[in-house]
Amino acid sequence: MVADSDSRIAWHRAQLKKHRAELKQIETTRFTVGQSSDQRAVDKARRQLAELRDKIRESEQIVGQHEKQTRRPLGTDLRSLSSVSWGNWDANGPR
Repeated sequence: MVADSDSRIAWHRAQLKKHRAELKQIETTRFTVGQSSDQRAVDKARRQLAELRDKIRESEQIVGQHEKQTRRPLGTDLRSLSSVSWGNWDANGPR
């Protein structure tokens, strides 16, 4: 992964990693141990999963928007390079 000069983007990348690991752990535990029969525990787990998914989606959108604005095109064929607006791309990155 590339180091980010923007601390906000770096924070969101760290949050993505943390939330994805937590989501994986919860889902793995749920399938390994099974679900509780207590309705309050089930509701709490659903809320927690929904909250984690929302946080992941939000961070993915922010990081994705940042990458759209700052990354160079990966394709090097004439068609993909001709469709890029090179006037908006700064070779030195944001300052």
